[in-house]
Amino acid sequence: MNKVLIVDDDREIVDLLSIYCKNEGYEPIKAYDGTDAFQKLEENADIQLIILDVMMPKKDGISVVRELREQNNPIPILMLSAKSTDMDKIQGLTTGADDYVSKPFNPLEVMARIKSLLRRTNMQVDASEVDSIEIGPLIIKKDSHEVKTLNGKSIQLTALEFGILHLLASHPNRVFSADEIFERVWQQESIVSAKTVMVHVSHLRDKIEEATGGEKVIQTVWGVGYKIGE
Repeated sequence: MNKVLIVDDDREIVDLLSIYCKNEGYEPIKAYDGTDAFQKLEENADIQLIILDVMMPKKDGISVVRELREQNNPIPILMLSAKSTDMDKIQGLTTGADDYVSKPFNPLEVMARIKSLLRRTNMQVDASEVDSIEIGPLIIKKDSHEVKTLNGKSIQLTALEFGILHLLASHPNRVFSADEIFERVWQQESIVSAKTVMVHVSHLRDKIEEATGGEKVIQTVWGVGYKIGE
């Protein structure tokens, strides 16, 4: 059973999402601030996803995401926030969150986002697919979600960042639009995807360039989308 950590200082929201998680077969773990969230993570090493509010006492959601990503923890994170502007969403995604839902939200939408994130994380490898891709300065292994440079340096990616990289690397020189990337990687219908994909691609580029000494692996085809050349 997948364990989902629900972190929000509004106990009614935590209780509501816990009910929906149980109905979907997930085991909810409750926390009410960022400090409490880290305690629950220590007590439950097998938590597979975090639903995380942005505005909380003691330690806010942005701080939690930043700290987890600095620890190279790739656990999928779905952020909740009463803030709904594009800049607020971009801040959360740039920090390392995987997806973002604005309050007030439909619990069914939250469950759909959870399923999508877990599906990406738990996706099984088709036996007919090539496991390892070597492209440019990178070696990408699908079964273990490992990415390394040719000189052996590991690059820690979130599940969605890995999904984007693997998609582009699997089809060298093919240009994918933001909508195509969103639908294939997030595995849900594209709604307002361009900014979300842009932020994740930017974060992915930063990690690759830091590990490779500045190599530009992912190319932007202006007005069309993104590609990786052979």
